[in-house]
Amino acid sequence: MSGAQAPGQSDAVTHFDLMRHGEPRGGRLYRGDRVDDPLSELGWVQMRDRVELCRQTGQDDWTAIISSPLSRCRAFAEDLSLARNLPLHIEPNLREIGFGVWEGLAHAEVPEVYPEQYRAFRADPVHGRPEGAEDMTAFFERVSGALRQWSATLAGQRVLVIGHAVVMRAALVWATEAPLRSITQIDTEYASLLSLRWRSQTAPLPRVIGLQNHLASVKPVPMPPPVPPA
Repeated sequence: MSGAQAPGQSDAVTHFDLMRHGEPRGGRLYRGDRVDDPLSELGWVQMRDRVELCRQTGQDDWTAIISSPLSRCRAFAEDLSLARNLPLHIEPNLREIGFGVWEGLAHAEVPEVYPEQYRAFRADPVHGRPEGAEDMTAFFERVSGALRQWSATLAGQRVLVIGHAVVMRAALVWATEAPLRSITQIDTEYASLLSLRWRSQTAPLPRVIGLQNHLASVKPVPMPPPVPPA
């Protein structure tokens, strides 16, 4: 049978709830794909509280979980998958963006240790990347590619995606087709939740038909300094 859509039949709506991990051990650092700290006790509490809030508001009817492979996401995803008896998919392309030589440094350390790189990043956060950091465009393409694939594979389902700050920002930029620079102007707190719903079968990019954003804020123009990622 052909995969063509029957006349009058609407596309299945895929609903992704993207939740950022909680606080890792060691507090706020430039923590990308190399520094793999586990969740702190507070981090576990933050994520459990977020899930409980979803339950209380009737927004926890997930049919599957997708997680970054990094431990600050994966450990909680595995725990919730077992508790809810939900299938768990580990997606390597949803790991956090790499920060190169900034990995593991506190936010206040970077301007002192790498002043020129920091100035370049402040001036152009998309192209002024730290030494050894992942290219922003390549990062965006791997994240959007993974979301595009899963939106088709799990079409019509409500899926919990457990990931990272910049991954969530990339998802919002992808879903709204916003300029890539916007990825640095979205603030995502620990255990924040971004809900996206879209029809994904008839267009190369999702057409957003609903958006909920909890504990995340989009900063208005003129552009302020980039928001630290972790």
